[in-house]
Formats: sequence, structure tokens, C-alpha cells
Amino acid sequence: MVGHVEWVEFATVDRVPAAGEIAHAGPAWGVAAGGGAVAAVQLARLAGTARLFTVLGEDRLGQRCLDELTELGVEVCAARRGVQRRALTLVDAAGERTITTLGPKLAPGPADDLPWDLLARCDAVFFVAGAPEVLRAARMARRVTATTRALSTLEAARVGLDAVIGSGRDPAERYPARALDPAPAAVIRTDGARGGSYETADGRSGAWPAARPPGKPIDSYGCGDSFAAGVTFGVARGEELEAAISLGARCGAACLTGRGPYAAQLGAADDL
Repeated sequence: MVGHVEWVEFATVDRVPAAGEIAHAGPAWGVAAGGGAVAAVQLARLAGTARLFTVLGEDRLGQRCLDELTELGVEVCAARRGVQRRALTLVDAAGERTITTLGPKLAPGPADDLPWDLLARCDAVFFVAGAPEVLRAARMARRVTATTRALSTLEAARVGLDAVIGSGRDPAERYPARALDPAPAAVIRTDGARGGSYETADGRSGAWPAARPPGKPIDSYGCGDSFAAGVTFGVARGEELEAAISLGARCGAACLTGRGPYAAQLGAADDL
């Protein structure tokens, strides 16, 4: 896993307040999260272990992120610099999350003193954030997937990817046709409760229905990153694309039923 970490403060609200309103939140809590962290924890729960290449702040929150992710089973390879990025997330009564980030994203670059040679030993790497040189180093792994949120980096790196994964609805995750050269082996687009669609470089395409959540939907934060981690894990163990997507859909659906990103993520015992 190569990506960023944010210290996220969550608060539950009946609805996201309109401009000028004063809102009163219900339960509130904080946790080390962000795209890199959530996917790394999901991969660790499926595989038994996962390594996260990232950057954490030199401050108290950066250390807290390191400690929490280690407790969650992730081997954290982190450069330390700057101030830990934070985020505020409101979760409404329907379980939808609204996120505001605070501060610049801390993402790894070639100057960071990290054990890059370990990437070559990985069965798969999921890339969320980092410099183009870091993605080129990640390509040493047997399989590499990436989020469309990092499209400008993917364009600059010009490496072949086993899959790019994004949203068919979120403008920040759109993947325009023929955006990358070389073309990825697969483009996967999620569509929330409607499932999603995929297309491959060899001309196949298809769609999948959303997986049924194993409980009441509570909080959508982390569902997309859990989905992408599940797909990456399936690709790493040699599954056909459709089977890997099915696993990813189950990961996203499970995450939806817990408060915050980690309370209900799918584990190895559930991957049957």
C-alpha cells in the first residue's frame, strides 16, 4: 500500500448543515484514516499482513497515527515531516459522509528514506498517493492497482497497471477514455448502491450488482477504499477480474455497516 494518512475527526449529524446554520452533533471520535490507511488495514485483515509506505507528521498526531495503524495490524514504513494532515467528516442519518480536509496531503516521494526495495517482494501494491517515481518503484511488484484520484501521477509515471479503480459518479475520480498510456489492463468504476462497471484492455466489459450489506448501513466512510483493497487482494492471489471485483464489493458492503472505517471491515475468516 502506497498512500496518505489523515487524522480524521468524525461527528454524527442528522443532516449536513446549510450555510449559516448552527448544527449539534451526536457521537464524535477520531481515528487514523484517509485512503492509504483504510486500504492498508483492509489488506491486512484479508492477507494477515500489509505494509504501508507513507508520510506522517512529526507532531503528536503523526505519532498517534503511527501507533494506531500498527495496532490495527499494518506494518507502517513512514517518513516523518511537517504537520499531520487532518480531516473533518460529518456522517448524516442516512450514513453518507461529507469530508473536509485540513492541510496539504503528505505523500511519499523519492527523497524519502523508505525501504523501496521491499516493493519488489510484494504480491500486489495499491497506489493512492505519491510521486511518479514512487509509482515506478511500486511497479516492481507482481501486481499494481491504483486509484483514479491520482490520475495526474498515473499519467506522469507512464507504467502499466493491472487495474485503475474509481467512481463513476465522483468528478474527482472520473477516468476519461484512453487517459493513460500504456492503457491499464482493467478500468473499474463503482456506482454506489447500483454496483458498478468495468472494461478491460482486451475488449471485455461488464457490470456487477452491489453486494448486500451484512447489516444495517451506518457509515459510508471508507467503503470505496475497502472496495479497492478487496479488488487488489483478489488480483494478487490470481483471481479472475470478476471474482476480485466481487470480493471488493463485499468489502465495501461490510465497511458500510460499521461506525468509522474499521469497525466492520471484512476479515480473512469472512472471505469464503
